[in-house]
Amino acid sequence: MATKEVRRLRPESSVYTRPVGVSSKTVCAYWIAGRCTKKFCRFLHTSAPSTLANPRISKQKALQKDNAYNATHKSNVVQKSPEKVCKFWVVGNCVEGDRCPYLHTWFRGAGFSMLAKLQGHKKAVTGIALPETSDKLYSAGTDGTARVWDCRTGQCGSVINLGGEAGSLVSEGPWVFVGLPNVVMAWNIQTNAEFNLNGPVGQVHAMVVANEMLFAGAQDGVISVWKGCSESNPFQLAGTLKGHTQAVVCLTVGRNRLYSGSVDQTIRVWDLDTLQCIMTLNAHSDVVMSLICWDQFLLSCSLDCTIKVWVATEGGNLEVTYTHNEEHGVLALSGMPDAEAKPILFCSCNDTSVRLYELPSFTERGRLFGKREVRAIQIGPGGLFFSGDATGLLSVWKWLDPGLKELSS
Repeated sequence: MATKEVRRLRPESSVYTRPVGVSSKTVCAYWIAGRCTKKFCRFLHTSAPSTLANPRISKQKALQKDNAYNATHKSNVVQKSPEKVCKFWVVGNCVEGDRCPYLHTWFRGAGFSMLAKLQGHKKAVTGIALPETSDKLYSAGTDGTARVWDCRTGQCGSVINLGGEAGSLVSEGPWVFVGLPNVVMAWNIQTNAEFNLNGPVGQVHAMVVANEMLFAGAQDGVISVWKGCSESNPFQLAGTLKGHTQAVVCLTVGRNRLYSGSVDQTIRVWDLDTLQCIMTLNAHSDVVMSLICWDQFLLSCSLDCTIKVWVATEGGNLEVTYTHNEEHGVLALSGMPDAEAKPILFCSCNDTSVRLYELPSFTERGRLFGKREVRAIQIGPGGLFFSGDATGLLSVWKWLDPGLKELSS
């Protein structure tokens, strides 16, 4: 006689059906945050059943639990980290939405906006230049390339293989200079003439042009100087400035002085007429990363997490008149007036952000963000400014007219 197997259907699991010995009174913390992926989670996926599972719980206690849940949910929706952009949002796959604790924007603040993201460099952008009378933007990076961008379309028109990592890039008139290991490459964007300026030892980290001279600071701590010469040989090595004991990583000029910052934690001041060192400044306790001259002030920043403002005394010496402290090491400084002619200092920190401070109060006006730390900041005409980060992302920004500020918030 045939027998028929009787199969009992197992009831579907619900939030009330739990393994034996496991309490079902606790609400799942991951479910509250919207991140529980378990099909058969041993905790509750609701805020109400706690009252049903134990009828003796008072309505007041249940209401307190609901309020706690609502407060948690609300904080997950609106609470953002002001320090970091969501790395998943950057690549377009953040699934948290409004619950994500990180920023889903490239900046915060009013009065400015991002115009474009130029992607092409594979490694850190170390220099940006917008030559006068040119409609091309130039950038160079540690990927060993220089890129030429069309300012109207934002497209990369050409890629130049440099043969080595670029440590810096500057422009003066029709000339673009790129600092490479043991050499400075110079090319004229009008005539397409190219020259290799030999003399530096090691990576060229910083360059500046002043008094018809090109200065280049290198890994060995020496600053090489070239002067203009004939058309056939427009650059002649005029001398070297020695004094730093480690790599020179930043240069700036102002009031007939050249200022150099070094890994040796000092700032040296050089007379542009005699090319002699007239002063050594010792105030930082780590690498001096960037220098800018603004009016009668010299501003310096360092990996010691400080920005120092220097002013000349009656005796001609430079003294620190103010020190601004940051939470992270400071990588680069730049400055320009905003749309209302207020002086704004750009301060790139070692945490992927660029702070914008209104001077002289150092009131924060906003922040820019990169995928990683921003290595290069460049000021352009007409309220434009540019930033380049360690991943190769080049961003184009612009100050807005005062009447359009609300559009950037």
